Amino acid sequence: MDKVKMKNRERVKIFDTTLRDGEQSPGCSMNTSEKIEVAKQLEKLGVDIIEAGFAISSKGDFEAIEAISETVEKPIVCSLCRAVPADIEFAAQAISKAKNQRIHTFIATSPIHMKYKLNMTPDQVIERAVSSVKLAKSFVSDVAFSCEDAGRSDRQFLVDILTEVIRVGATVVNIPDTVGYQIPKEYGELIRFLSENVPGIDGVDISVHCHDDLGMATANSLAGVMNGARQIECTINGIGERAGNASLEEVVMAIKTRSDFYGVETGINTEEILKSSRLVSSITGSLVQANKAIVGANAFAHEAGIHQDGILKQRETYEIMDPKDVGFTETNLVLGKHSGRHAFSEKCQELGYSVEEIDLKGAFERFKNLADKKKTVSDRDIISILSDETQHIPEIYQLEYIQIVAGNTTRPCAIVQIRKDDELIEVSETGEGPVDAIFKAIQKATRLDIDLVDYIIHAVTEGTDALGEVTLRIRKDERVYTGRGSALDVLVASANAYVSAINKMLSVEN
Repeated sequence: MDKVKMKNRERVKIFDTTLRDGEQSPGCSMNTSEKIEVAKQLEKLGVDIIEAGFAISSKGDFEAIEAISETVEKPIVCSLCRAVPADIEFAAQAISKAKNQRIHTFIATSPIHMKYKLNMTPDQVIERAVSSVKLAKSFVSDVAFSCEDAGRSDRQFLVDILTEVIRVGATVVNIPDTVGYQIPKEYGELIRFLSENVPGIDGVDISVHCHDDLGMATANSLAGVMNGARQIECTINGIGERAGNASLEEVVMAIKTRSDFYGVETGINTEEILKSSRLVSSITGSLVQANKAIVGANAFAHEAGIHQDGILKQRETYEIMDPKDVGFTETNLVLGKHSGRHAFSEKCQELGYSVEEIDLKGAFERFKNLADKKKTVSDRDIISILSDETQHIPEIYQLEYIQIVAGNTTRPCAIVQIRKDDELIEVSETGEGPVDAIFKAIQKATRLDIDLVDYIIHAVTEGTDALGEVTLRIRKDERVYTGRGSALDVLVASANAYVSAINKMLSVEN
């Protein structure tokens, strides 16, 4: 009986906008190679649509969308564009090589946006929306239309504009809670109202796009599904503008875990969720908090004695999901200094990394160096090494050597050797602390004037010999760039992260 019910369940499409809305989160910008890497992982994850970027926003965005269009095969590749002819034409050109194409055009529909941002009347907004959908349809058959700030829009006006865009060929209508203003009951009622009052809406997909300003993005998205939406727009780890977007892992696992309640399913391969989360976190430098649902370090951790006792007797007593279902492994095969390349390669694949997509030689050398210094090398140590090796940031500057002198009676001093092409630059600098001295020395060697915005350090594993990870953000000319580094010595990790951020900044600028 359950199998029959499963076959009859409706499918909810997962529209991933990590590469567009997610990238708009401060400091989360990605270069083209990083976007391709994320897109390939999203395809493994099984998302239905990849919103690859905003084609007209920059040359880099256009090139990334074009490259992703040539790389992935199964997902629909989508480009966002304003309801402006030039935007639509750029979007169409960027996705032209994709096997499955979609143009996603939008215009604001709330009174405050129409009056103060657009300076347009409601009739003018409808006219622009209709002409934009018509133009997009001349390029592709699959056209999504979004009512920006739908959550604060007049309901009857939404009926009017959606009726018209569906009439001229929109295949998806998106109802965004752009500023995270709605609450679940209210948002669900809005989706239900539109599904019952817009002529022709039963022939298109209703999509939801919710922001997390009030912490309700996941709840609002699911309320939309309960009331007729069949597409969820979301991001890995919930990254995005301001407080972020609905989290892909949360909406997917809610639908899977509570299939008895929602009565729908997705096509997501949930065992790829953790790897997807770690990849995006590594590339963007946006760390996942320990208590984050589904993918946080503590998501399946149990410290209380009562909980531990219950888990040992029967896992389901305190775990509503099997950790393996989202990619956690219960095994923790420990490798050491005597482990060979084959065992290391097998471990990489066990952890979900393709040996073709990583610098196996470089990763293995780092592993052996770490194994010589630590008694045991854990899965988390290896994941940290692999995350470094898959960043694919052009090494314009390379850190060759670093020495730090510090103490409670000595002014900290750092000596660094930085290589650029065939030139080896050695400088020394003092600072208020050893990290300050390191960063000043690197700035002096690279002749760059940059500001440090954030600096976060944490241990990858337990113990005093833990691998230290540093994530930091730098700012130059109002743009923020992220760098990440790991090493047994947190000062070396700090230097690696700073050089990584500089290289990322230069690669984006070039």
